[in-house]
Amino acid sequence: LELALTAADIERIHKSGEVASLIGMEGGHSIGNSLGALRMLYQLGARYMTLTHGLNVSWADSATDTPAHDGLTPFGREVIREMNRLGMLVDLSHVSPATMDDVLEGAEAPVIFSHSSARALVDVPRNVPDAVLRKLPSNGGVVMVSFVPDFTSREMAAWAEVEERESKRLTALMLADAGKVKQELAKWRQGNPPPGATLSQVADHIDHVRRVAGIDHVGIGSDFDGITRTPKGLPDVGAFPALTAELLRRGYTDDDVKKVLGLNVLRAMRRAEEVAARLQAARPPSTVKIQDLDR
Repeated sequence: LELALTAADIERIHKSGEVASLIGMEGGHSIGNSLGALRMLYQLGARYMTLTHGLNVSWADSATDTPAHDGLTPFGREVIREMNRLGMLVDLSHVSPATMDDVLEGAEAPVIFSHSSARALVDVPRNVPDAVLRKLPSNGGVVMVSFVPDFTSREMAAWAEVEERESKRLTALMLADAGKVKQELAKWRQGNPPPGATLSQVADHIDHVRRVAGIDHVGIGSDFDGITRTPKGLPDVGAFPALTAELLRRGYTDDDVKKVLGLNVLRAMRRAEEVAARLQAARPPSTVKIQDLDR
């Protein structure tokens, strides 16, 4: 692995036969409501930030928490402005549709969804609604389709809901014994095995994003480092040629496949760098504090 800080770095490292690695932050809580901390993390090498994770932050709503801000707060909008000025990609995976809308309304550079799929195919909060997909062409952003089985297969999503209810039931019964809960839940899974997801279903999500947003706005974001199950046919990166073959079978051209496998994200990153160069020449770093805007 070699650290990449720019789109040009990624291309250079790839040509050398090594693996280019970006530093990202999964959750805006990591900046502690400080634009100074955001700038320091950029200086330390971070090149994208997911605005929220599983819970809301003080300035943005998560997809999996009770809405608190109806999207972005005024300070949240300032975070986006400063990320655009720096050249740090705004990652909209994990955020609520209202947050997605607010960002796309004001963003000056392309966004990414680093690991999300199509809500029209699997209706879970972590997936992207068609109304948002239709806004991507004007922004230049990219939805990187995830391999998370719960986001890929309707049957798997339904199973995960039942599993969660069973986990909560067992926890309520055995509150003081986490080990026992884990043991009993494992037994439940043996009797109720997950239906799983497939490589073909991942390709279905890629198809859907291409159909709604366009071929220039779809990529892949496996989330291999964040999942315990993988789709059948996609156990690891060694199976990527099988996904490529499936896309070709569905009529994608070689150029289409190259875009999906990385060129779209490189284009978004390169554009974000161009926007940053222009903005840095036009405005200084923001010194706004959250208490100045959010009251």
